[in-house]
Amino acid sequence: MKNAVILGALIVTALCRTRPVLGAMTSTTDLLGQLRREWQHVGRSREASEACERLRSRHPTVGLGVMIDLCDVVDALELRGGRTALERAEIVRALLQEAGDPMIHRALLQTLIPGIVSVCRQLRFGDGIIRDPSETLGTAMALASELLVDWAGQSRQYCAPDVLSALRGRLRRWLLKEKAAMRTLAQFDATDEPAETSSPLLARLDSYRGSQYERIARITYARVFEGRSLRELAHDDHCAPSSLQAELQHFAIRFLI
Repeated sequence: MKNAVILGALIVTALCRTRPVLGAMTSTTDLLGQLRREWQHVGRSREASEACERLRSRHPTVGLGVMIDLCDVVDALELRGGRTALERAEIVRALLQEAGDPMIHRALLQTLIPGIVSVCRQLRFGDGIIRDPSETLGTAMALASELLVDWAGQSRQYCAPDVLSALRGRLRRWLLKEKAAMRTLAQFDATDEPAETSSPLLARLDSYRGSQYERIARITYARVFEGRSLRELAHDDHCAPSSLQAELQHFAIRFLI
């Protein structure tokens, strides 16, 4: 649980604090837009087509016959997708049963995004506890992802409502812990040593050392842990701030969510 929340915090930082805040919901909208754009790429990939074929062969009765890739599956689960509520529920149940597959896990998470946003809205995005609504959304995404890992392989008739109900409980507990932490931190000076809870993030970023992602992991570290500005990092990297922001967003969503 702790790792999921920490990773969620890093994702939010990389995605939503690379530009000035223009309004309470601006960065949240940016996060959702980035997730949608990233999904259009991932969901149409060769791996997504292969995962769709595996899903169809293992669940021949849920009506996936004409679907080419996982984007088609997610589109079919939208209200305008032409499926009845029962048909959508059967597809979601099949997705959860196969959620041990990373591609199908990602497809199910994408399907649940409207519900995840609704859960955040019910909890007022942590208003009064969390300064940036996108931080609550990022944490909710991480917690939902962890739930899908925990429940992968299960067959649940009411899969989506069950996941969202469990998410609401976990997110509420996280908000209560954050509220308690605010009170505790107020008693200490800002010069206190950093908490060791950041170590999983440091280890995750360090794991990319020597890989093709070493550069972007190093920049992510500088942005998150050193607090360096996007403009400064872009100058050092000899690229445009907007390009670097998009690269940070893609790295966070693709590898840390």
